[in-house]
Amino acid sequence: MTDPAAPDPAAPDTAATTPGETTPAETGTVTRDTRRRRSRTVRSIRIAGISLLGLIAAAVIAFLVWTNITFAATEAGRAAAHADDRIAIRVDGDLVVMEPTGAPDPALQDQGLVFLAGAKVDPEAYVPTFRAAVAEGLTVVIVRPILNMAILEWRDFSTFTAAAPDVTTWAVGGHSQGGVRACTYAERDDVTGLVLLGSYCSLGDLSDRDDLSAISVTGSRDGLLKRDAADASRELMPAQTAYVELEGVNHAQFGDYGPQPGDRDADVSDADARAKVSAAILDFFTRA
Repeated sequence: MTDPAAPDPAAPDTAATTPGETTPAETGTVTRDTRRRRSRTVRSIRIAGISLLGLIAAAVIAFLVWTNITFAATEAGRAAAHADDRIAIRVDGDLVVMEPTGAPDPALQDQGLVFLAGAKVDPEAYVPTFRAAVAEGLTVVIVRPILNMAILEWRDFSTFTAAAPDVTTWAVGGHSQGGVRACTYAERDDVTGLVLLGSYCSLGDLSDRDDLSAISVTGSRDGLLKRDAADASRELMPAQTAYVELEGVNHAQFGDYGPQPGDRDADVSDADARAKVSAAILDFFTRA
């Protein structure tokens, strides 16, 4: 007689699993597959992260290389200025210091200008620009900004004025991007003048400075100055600002570094342009 309680060997083993459950072997397979997927995900994330860091590093290196490819000062203009016995020129780190060697014009006595170079322009390219004014008695400290980009300049104003401790009255100025940064330095109470060459104020509000003398010199052939932005920025300038446009002068002629991409052709020679710029600077400082 067959025992009714004994299991039938031919019947399926319903006691081993129930619907929705996995066997130990299946559980091991699922765990291994899950680990593989996680491992692949982590590996993909790691590869993506390394690739992103590589791209960032390459971009930083490219930017550093680009900022250090500057518009060099012409050798002729620099040599002529260094040979001029009316002025003394010395390089002090990132600063080019120009000082008069003779008796200064009384109107320029003890006056100095901290001038920030334009983006990627060799600061010595402005030595010819200020040669005549320095010969008359103005002291000029030309700044090579951080990474040759004035917009990145963070050093305190005293870092620059310390190069000429005998000067008691300081103005600040700049060409192009250098002028934009100069406007923020002009917010200081110890700055009495602002000189913009082919530039305008987009940083800093000087409209309430009735004690700040300011001049904005532009060229009629400047192909890089954003005219609309420059016109709009006038509301940020002191009310007594003098605006001077030099006929025939282009953007690069505010320095002495040759043609600049995007600029327009000048209608006057570099020598004539330099004479016009020098006259505007001298007139400003002798009246200030």
